[in-house]
Amino acid sequence: MKVVANGHTTILKDTQGDCGLFLDNVTSQHECYKNQNLILDLSHNNSYTIQSIKAFSDLSKLHCKGKKSFVIVAENIDYNALSKSLIVVPSVLEAHDIIDMDEIERDLGF
Repeated sequence: MKVVANGHTTILKDTQGDCGLFLDNVTSQHECYKNQNLILDLSHNNSYTIQSIKAFSDLSKLHCKGKKSFVIVAENIDYNALSKSLIVVPSVLEAHDIIDMDEIERDLGF
């Protein structure tokens, strides 16, 4: 797992291509990242499926309870097949845009 911290956002990139292992690593280290907006970058590995991405739902809910954003970057999937509570975008740039919008909404009290 590669970690890149930038201000109020941390990008966690899966370098091993194993969804279950990556989820376990992020979950076990969540305490370290709970005060940061998180981007989970799965874009370099096209073997992820809708089901493997849905496995991140519980972690996403836990992270969002702390009033921080949780965005997954994954390409070539059917975004409509995912739950509305799980934010998945096709690029890191879009993930940053989502986080910026979330930050503005939190600042305004929404």
